[in-house]
Amino acid sequence: MSNPRILVVEDEVAIRELLTFNLERDGYEVLTAGDGESGLALAQQQPPDLVILDLMLPGIDGYQVCYRMKSDDQLKHIPVVMLTAKSEETDVVIGLGIGADDYVTKPFSPRVLLARVKAVLRRKEEAPPADSAEPAVELGELAISPARHEVRCAGQPVPLTPIEFKILYFLARHSGRVYSRQQIIDEAQGEDVTITERTVDVHIVSLRRKLGAQAALIETVRGVGYRFKD
Repeated sequence: MSNPRILVVEDEVAIRELLTFNLERDGYEVLTAGDGESGLALAQQQPPDLVILDLMLPGIDGYQVCYRMKSDDQLKHIPVVMLTAKSEETDVVIGLGIGADDYVTKPFSPRVLLARVKAVLRRKEEAPPADSAEPAVELGELAISPARHEVRCAGQPVPLTPIEFKILYFLARHSGRVYSRQQIIDEAQGEDVTITERTVDVHIVSLRRKLGAQAALIETVRGVGYRFKD
């Protein structure tokens, strides 16, 4: 089996070279682009298994690149890890909201970034097949189907990233029970991935925004974590 192909879209040469070196050392095939338009063109010509995408790019920025990818039937299945100097919650929520699967802020540790890449690729491989035996969940106007990897609110589809889907499905399947942030992220990303608890909060904010009128189903239990209202 061929090694996973990673597309790095980053305008800073030094960072692009650092990423290329570390990814190739870990056995990945690496493609690079220095701007958004070139990155999109390369993704269409040589579809990668994952994209590492800087947000601050010349021309079209990373948000637009991610949005265009997720709006393209040929590219929307490709996971995106945002790489950015922006660490404000609103910036991260916007990125996750338009389809990014994870994010890493600059300055970053190559080791941490590689762990995120591996985790995202693993989640992609572990996505449930069409004949998944995992039960569907229906609570009021919210319907979650693992077989279709689909969420609907009042009959309307809700676009979620893979990790958002896992978090929502996990909480909904165990409605009424309170889970800590660490328990939630262990379920969604795996125990071998080290991230901050703040990341869970960001994913919850993004989920609530996408659920709209059903956002109150995810309750915050102060000092403990989150639960899904039963």
